[in-house]
Amino acid sequence: MNEKTESRLEKIVSLCKRRGFVYPGSEIYGGLAGVFDYGPNGVELLNNLKRAWWKANVYDKENYYGLDSGMFKHPKVWEASGHTSGFSDPLAECRECNTRIRVDKELERVGITADEKMSEAEINKLFDSAREKIACPKCGQKNFTSAKAFNLLVKSNLGDFTSEGNDPVYLPGEACQGVYLNFKNVVDTMSPKLPFGLVQIGKAFRNEISPRNFLFRTREMEQADTQFFVKPNENEEAFKRIKQERYDWYVSIGIKPENLRFKQHDNLVFYAKDAWDIEYNFPTLGFDELEGIHDRTDYDLSQHMEFSGADLRYTDPETGEKYIPWILETSVGLGRMFMAVISDAYHEEEMDGNIRTVLKLHKDLSPYRVAVSPLLKNKPHLVEKAREVFTVLKKEFGKVAWDDNGNVGKRYRRQDEIGTPHCVVIDFETLGEENSELKDTVTVRDRDTGEQKRVAIDELIEYLK
Repeated sequence: MNEKTESRLEKIVSLCKRRGFVYPGSEIYGGLAGVFDYGPNGVELLNNLKRAWWKANVYDKENYYGLDSGMFKHPKVWEASGHTSGFSDPLAECRECNTRIRVDKELERVGITADEKMSEAEINKLFDSAREKIACPKCGQKNFTSAKAFNLLVKSNLGDFTSEGNDPVYLPGEACQGVYLNFKNVVDTMSPKLPFGLVQIGKAFRNEISPRNFLFRTREMEQADTQFFVKPNENEEAFKRIKQERYDWYVSIGIKPENLRFKQHDNLVFYAKDAWDIEYNFPTLGFDELEGIHDRTDYDLSQHMEFSGADLRYTDPETGEKYIPWILETSVGLGRMFMAVISDAYHEEEMDGNIRTVLKLHKDLSPYRVAVSPLLKNKPHLVEKAREVFTVLKKEFGKVAWDDNGNVGKRYRRQDEIGTPHCVVIDFETLGEENSELKDTVTVRDRDTGEQKRVAIDELIEYLK
């Protein structure tokens, strides 16, 4: 596709592949729909996002505790959570080319809202009324089967659960169930006082009918969840505070406020008191869910208490009162977070008479904190001095790039594309060969402005900070 017709999303996907952020899964075998691999630069950005999120939700808060629960869970967990019976999407298949579509999303595209509580018959009634407006995304025909409920849980096998007659075991449909399963363990071992929070980053798998739009809808994902436990009916103020905190955090990591908005759910599931999404203005897609914030009342602990027989009530240490806490949840897919951050950072702009592509990532999120280069790689004294500077900066910042490939201009463009905030160049003036007054200074180039400044080596760390 040429530059004129290439969409912003396609440019971002191309950059992610070209610069080692995201690769298609199993690419040498033709790829696997809905699965992606994070490359050397991508995994650094992803890990920096995780660290920033964990710091905001554990280290910067009081009475919040981290967890890392096992991926496999007892089959009854998914019965209690409602996933085996209600975790499904309406599926229809093109009779011409066998492409599957998710009917509720296709209805939404033509302005018809399908309530998730609707029966299969009700969904089909809406689908029948809109068929002339819905075409197969592959062949363009409008000849579909009726919609049928398609469960999104991914079945697996594990030890004795493979035996005939036993319940099947599933890969987790969502990461948060491990938090609810360990509620009693945390209360017994850490003695937290309500209100308190449990935090986890965990894998989730979904048998998505039509994964699409890069990292937005995938079959394998990581979810970053917080579950805040409060006394029954003492939820409203905490819910408002948590909503605003999550919005403010996205702004703090560099996402522009005009690309974020709140959207309240029109149709709540039966157990929810309130539910909101933080939406991001994704390229090509427009505003869509980035993170969900849900007031789940006492549903989750009540269900697991009923199905397991374990007493999951909290005992108030002051009054002795026993009750099942309510849960205020935040949940975000890290793939969507990654996609939002890199989309917001992506810029094409003119510099020095040329159009450059640059990722204006927050400095704490960039794969590399700084890049170091000798002006010329065939001059041993320059290389030796550059290596000294590189070693000092690496001890301080960790991820520091060594870049001596091509001329300095090409190095700048390459570092711009991966979001490196600053480039440091060691030249003959650093050695005092051309100007003794500039000895032991380096050129520091700013990614966003392109401005260059001479900085003394012994002041370099503080300057970069």
